[in-house]
Amino acid sequence: MLNVCADDRLDLHLRSRTSIDGQEQIKTVAWNPHKTALIVCDMWDDHWCKSAARRVAELAGPMNDLINAARAKGVFIIHAPSTTMDFYKSTPQRARAIQAPFAQTPVPLSTEQRWGTAWCWPDPQKEHGFPIDDSDMGCDCATKCAIRDAWKRQIAAIQIADEDAITDDGQETYNLLAEHGIENVLLMGVHLNMCVLGRPFAIRQMVKLGKNVALIRDMTDTMYDPRMKPNVSHFQGTALVVQHVERFWCPSMTSSDITGKPPFRFKDDR
Repeated sequence: MLNVCADDRLDLHLRSRTSIDGQEQIKTVAWNPHKTALIVCDMWDDHWCKSAARRVAELAGPMNDLINAARAKGVFIIHAPSTTMDFYKSTPQRARAIQAPFAQTPVPLSTEQRWGTAWCWPDPQKEHGFPIDDSDMGCDCATKCAIRDAWKRQIAAIQIADEDAITDDGQETYNLLAEHGIENVLLMGVHLNMCVLGRPFAIRQMVKLGKNVALIRDMTDTMYDPRMKPNVSHFQGTALVVQHVERFWCPSMTSSDITGKPPFRFKDDR
């Protein structure tokens, strides 16, 4: 446990699961906010799936409140709207990521490409039995949406402060973490079964780099269609992916640990 006073720490209730049988475990930890980063994954201004875009818009306001609360506590905020870096090329937050001094990673970064960035694929040595079938790309609209280039920037409802950084690159992310002395990484955004696990700044890569990682489970969503296995509701599908992450990758928490407010819940989540 870090040696910090109650007014200068993050008291987090981390939920994990055993890899054998998935039994839930809760552990309370105290993280130093000044050694903690919050990474916002792919909260774009639009999406090719109308349902996904609608849920991102609903999530953005509460997520912005959480970001403001975390920033006020001293947490370093990294905005990572993948493949939109050209939009931010003239901003100081983008320059901050580009100009951070190079830091050698303890293990090689993933270099395989998917959807415009490097990608960390499922690791059969570490995880197995993915709980949902997202092979149809997960659009849950009544009529399937056509995949298209939909996003240009992060959704405007999420404010980017002067002291934040912007990147979608694994090396730049690691450089920023090293420069700021970051030991702990919180992940949130969309979509958990895809980008929040696989992007070069996301859960799989951060765990492999040896960071203390936690998912903010009420600040995420999945690309999952209930017409696909295991044929549960969209939000039950998301809960199953959260449990998969807790079992094989990292613990999760809710935004309440930082904001003191009730956890976020989508209005259609019955």
